[in-house]
Amino acid sequence: MNFFGVDIPLWVFDWTGSACVIFSLLFLFTKSIAYWHFSNASLIPYFVLFMVGQQWMLAGLQVSYLIFGFHGLYLWILEARRDKGEIKFNEPAWYAVTWVASIAIFAYTVLVTDFRSDPWNWVQFAAVSLALIANFGTTRKWAWSWGVWIVVNAVQAVYFWHLGLWAQFALQFVLAGMSVYGYLEWTKKQSKPLLS
Repeated sequence: MNFFGVDIPLWVFDWTGSACVIFSLLFLFTKSIAYWHFSNASLIPYFVLFMVGQQWMLAGLQVSYLIFGFHGLYLWILEARRDKGEIKFNEPAWYAVTWVASIAIFAYTVLVTDFRSDPWNWVQFAAVSLALIANFGTTRKWAWSWGVWIVVNAVQAVYFWHLGLWAQFALQFVLAGMSVYGYLEWTKKQSKPLLS
């Protein structure tokens, strides 16, 4: 890809995004707010990578993740203040905001995706659908979301192998292992504060 006259190979976006994801999950285990910063940073290289490759649903997922990212970051701050008795807020309305935007983005990317000439797009569809469910569970800090992430990792491993995105392919195995650990940590610490 040519960026301001500089040729940047696509593997740079693949590996940069994957490194940011690893850092983000290290902070997610402890429910640290830094999770959102690294998670959001990973979206830029991934968005570029998927747009160049015309993987519209995965590119749209990065936009949804960004919405979840900013929304989740703010929710964790609000929830921490709520738990200290400092504020009250309309939780159902706040939790619904991301779904409205994400479903609209997902619907649009499904419409512009060609499923007939490329059957691999059904694998992309499955990965993105499950990732949206898992991401919503993560923003709510529900432990079951880790199990859905493991399924997402399995589906994405197959898809990224097909695309030759080796950093993301390898990352899926790391993420699946981290998801097992994350599930154990979250179930063990369910009574602990939301922000560390």
